[in-house]
Amino acid sequence: MTTAQTAQTPHPTQTPPAPQPTPAARIALVGDRSPHVKSHTRIPLLLDALASRDGLVLDAYWIPTGDAEAEAAAGTLARFDAVWVLPGSPYASEAGALAAIRVAREEGIPFLGTCGGFQHTLLEYARTVCGLTSVAHAENDPGAADPLIAPLACSLVGHEGLVRAEPGSLAEAALGAERSMERYHCNYGPAPRHLPTLTAHGLRLSGHDEEGQARIAELPGHPFFLATLFQPELHGDGSRPHPIVRALAAAAVAHAAGRRDGVTARLAATLGASRSAG
Repeated sequence: MTTAQTAQTPHPTQTPPAPQPTPAARIALVGDRSPHVKSHTRIPLLLDALASRDGLVLDAYWIPTGDAEAEAAAGTLARFDAVWVLPGSPYASEAGALAAIRVAREEGIPFLGTCGGFQHTLLEYARTVCGLTSVAHAENDPGAADPLIAPLACSLVGHEGLVRAEPGSLAEAALGAERSMERYHCNYGPAPRHLPTLTAHGLRLSGHDEEGQARIAELPGHPFFLATLFQPELHGDGSRPHPIVRALAAAAVAHAAGRRDGVTARLAATLGASRSAG
């Protein structure tokens, strides 16, 4: 073997090269950003880790819930490659959070809702799709006669518990396992009596705790639509993104690539038509 060949041969213990970053995908982080919400402070760490460890580059924009309704109405949110409704409820604007969820659901934009985002995902679906217009979130409306999201019998603030994902679900695919230990920080969850109506209208409750309480929801037929009552942002120390966060990032990057391919195809078709006309 020559000296040149020896130099080119990788040593068996050599660290493999880091994945090459893909072009950035634009993600809307919907929530009322606060240094006092731990999941919010984790976001920069998670974004850095996704880029450096997985080659998944996300160009993130924080959108306060107070602005989200107007952004949705203006069509701005529909131009993102992913929407993530983050914890931190009660939100400054319930309507803004619901509008962001609806845009992602109706426009086929990859979506993740965590903690308060999970709660409002169920609320948006119940009101918009199921016609349960009178249901409410008890944190936003403590006197509500018909809460869809009600106080939990036992607080989950600081709690850690096992979640089981249904076989064949998006939840199982994203988690990479049927069972996962997850961390919570919430006092509210879905009232069981309304859940059969949601599932009858197409929403899938694909993850449950050991008592059978719904902890993950997803929408079959959507490119990526997932909501969790637990907070994947709190996984580990933030240096290794939770599998669900990684799955959202991958879906966002795929959406961005599809958008670019569509633009390229339309441009090629336009140029081809111009040459034919000439």
